[in-house]
Amino acid sequence: MGIGTPNGTANRQRRTDELAAVSMTASQLAQAVGRFDGDKAAMVRAAVRTAERAFSELDACDNVIDEASETGRKIADRLAELLAAETAADIPVQLDALEATSARVRDTDATRTLLNHLLGRQEEVAQRPQAVLHLSSADLPGLPSAYTDETGFEDLMAVAARGEELAPRLRDAHAERLDKVADHLVRVVREAAAVGFAERGFAIESVHEARQAYELWLQCLAERRRDLG
Repeated sequence: MGIGTPNGTANRQRRTDELAAVSMTASQLAQAVGRFDGDKAAMVRAAVRTAERAFSELDACDNVIDEASETGRKIADRLAELLAAETAADIPVQLDALEATSARVRDTDATRTLLNHLLGRQEEVAQRPQAVLHLSSADLPGLPSAYTDETGFEDLMAVAARGEELAPRLRDAHAERLDKVADHLVRVVREAAAVGFAERGFAIESVHEARQAYELWLQCLAERRRDLG
């Protein structure tokens, strides 16, 4: 869920124009520098002012990333609390905040790309974080059931008795499944926050995986209620 600002459209247009300028050829750049008419001192002063402005803009982008990282850690902590308390209804609010935090960083993408290109820092910032880990129901511990027991039963009473016998294991299995999904969800958010949501693909995938993990956690919660009441 993105966050709009009154100047958002204008800023995006400005950044688009700036990115287009990156394609300037060496010949075109030489022509532009030539406007100084041989005044090397003026050219150097202009270059210094440009570099200062570029670093200032990068500092502002870095501040956004740092703030997003801190916000992401707080969201992860809050999610851990809500999952432990099984306060399911409050979790989507945190996931929306996570997506908004990621979107704020994405709004700096064009500026960071341009400035890092101009400052020759592309290789320094190009490394992608480790891949986002995914979790599905197939990765969770199985649930014991008298109906799938290898031991044959002659009547329903025997099946019911076996169910009572398996009840402690079933409770433990449900708890383990819920804990595994909750830990995964929180870990995904923490890992995205650790890099400040600065890598676009990794951040988007992380937010998506967090939402998927929440849906899986709800599924596990429903299965436990079905089996244990």
